[in-house]
Amino acid sequence: MNNKQPSEKNALRGTIATIMGGVCWGFSGTCGQYLFSNSGISPLQLTCVRLLSAGILLTLLALRRNWRNIRELARCPRDLAGIAAYGICGLSLCQFSYMTSISYSNAATTTVLQTLNLVFIMLITCLRLRRRPNRTEAVSLVLALAGTYILATGGDPRHMALSAKGLFWGLATAAAVTIYTLLPRKLLPRWGQQTVTGGGMLIGGVFVNLAARSWTFRVQLSLGCWLAVAAIILLGTVLAFSLFMIGIQDVGPVKSSMLASTEPLSATVFSAVWLHTAFTIPDLIGFACIIATIFLLAKSD
Repeated sequence: MNNKQPSEKNALRGTIATIMGGVCWGFSGTCGQYLFSNSGISPLQLTCVRLLSAGILLTLLALRRNWRNIRELARCPRDLAGIAAYGICGLSLCQFSYMTSISYSNAATTTVLQTLNLVFIMLITCLRLRRRPNRTEAVSLVLALAGTYILATGGDPRHMALSAKGLFWGLATAAAVTIYTLLPRKLLPRWGQQTVTGGGMLIGGVFVNLAARSWTFRVQLSLGCWLAVAAIILLGTVLAFSLFMIGIQDVGPVKSSMLASTEPLSATVFSAVWLHTAFTIPDLIGFACIIATIFLLAKSD
């Protein structure tokens, strides 16, 4: 009995952390849409500020708590390269493609395309383990996809009409989410989520800023827009990614990705309260599907 308690506690912690990470991402997405509607900031500019600022904050926190761990990491080029790949190919690509897709289409459609990462992760995991999805995973996956789709489209497939750029960047977002979900799994147990996430964001942020030559940007924002940027950095990046990494470590990539489908649910709620978006019957059906998914995964072994 005692041997099972740590596992059960970790599963509960991972479930709660991933759900809360999805809520933070949902709020962050709402802030992003607010920024694009009320300022001249571009997806690339927002990505540069978001990644570098969050990377610095998380790295400082990691240094404060585990500076010996980070010093040891600096002597391990293979793992350092893995964290760099995680930051550049996963985090940087995800942040840029997600915001770019929103700018070419809308947040709802982008969220639907992003959710395709669930399919990618499920297929990759099942192929690696050479097994079929179990019943709970299959039902949960269907509910997560159905709920997200209904929330984003209102049940009308005609709302999925996309420009070529919107479709491309939406699919790129799904691919990037798959990468940053699976890539750091072996790094997390050894170095810890704060070190891996902070290091990945810092490296990715430096890479994006150098590639974009961010020092040439000229953007003027109102106080409200600066507060939205701060919320995206602190809640939607530092906190959300940290919570999601805890989820990956505790409950695995498949369940953590499904639990993070609370992102469209929370985005819809925040949009209604903040941006005065009206709820519809299809919205409520989408809520029910996603909530059912959360309960199924939380109770599954």
